Amino acid sequence: MSEDKVSKSVAEAIAAQQSGAKLPRRFYKDVSVAAKDIDGGAGFVVLLDGRALRSPGKTQLALPSEVLAARIAQEWQRQETQIDLAAMPLTRLAYRAIDLVQGNQAETRREIVKYASSDLLCYRADQPQELIARQALLWDPVLAWANEVHEIDLNVATGIVPVRQSDAALGALDTKIASAYGDPFLLAALHVLTTLSGSALLAFAHGQGQLSAGACWDAAHVDEDWQIEKWGEDDEAVKARAARRSEFDTASEVLKLLR
Repeated sequence: MSEDKVSKSVAEAIAAQQSGAKLPRRFYKDVSVAAKDIDGGAGFVVLLDGRALRSPGKTQLALPSEVLAARIAQEWQRQETQIDLAAMPLTRLAYRAIDLVQGNQAETRREIVKYASSDLLCYRADQPQELIARQALLWDPVLAWANEVHEIDLNVATGIVPVRQSDAALGALDTKIASAYGDPFLLAALHVLTTLSGSALLAFAHGQGQLSAGACWDAAHVDEDWQIEKWGEDDEAVKARAARRSEFDTASEVLKLLR
């Protein structure tokens, strides 16, 4: 099978996932990883019957880490009779990095920093006292770390009244991200963590090793967990949360593999 046909099959798998249509059949027998020069440096590609895997945008999926390439190859090898991208989270994130983030790093950083301008950690409950205390316990140390270590000083407000963040604080965060997340795969993972947590600061703290994945997730869901304790949750909400957690853990894993 040619690489163009590989790209077409990938695009069909994505379309099927999005529309609920029948999944495409597995069209390959062998999956392997090969070394490949990328911009003068070492890189790796996933091969399907000797043909390099390409993104839906038909860009060769050049990966910066052999371990990451091997993990993506495992996802393709695990497909049995059909290609189900819903079961291939690392592949999906790699597609995002190649087709959406690569070449658009500045725009991606702006999207992340935009979250910081209305960051979850900056909007506090005014009641009840137990929820106020939980937010302070999990959020205040992250805000203090960001300010003391990185000079990212965000303002905090009570309630839903909009709070304006300084250009200096947002600029400091942008500079830090540009310095530490120049690789499109790292930046794509950080973007996913930001959107799923609702907090650029929590995502950045996790990416910098200040918070574990579990601590980051818990901090991002203080309010939701409070509501669950009081009112419970239905089956659909449980499934949706599990899906979000899977995407979150995948992004966290990519950061770990590439650090």
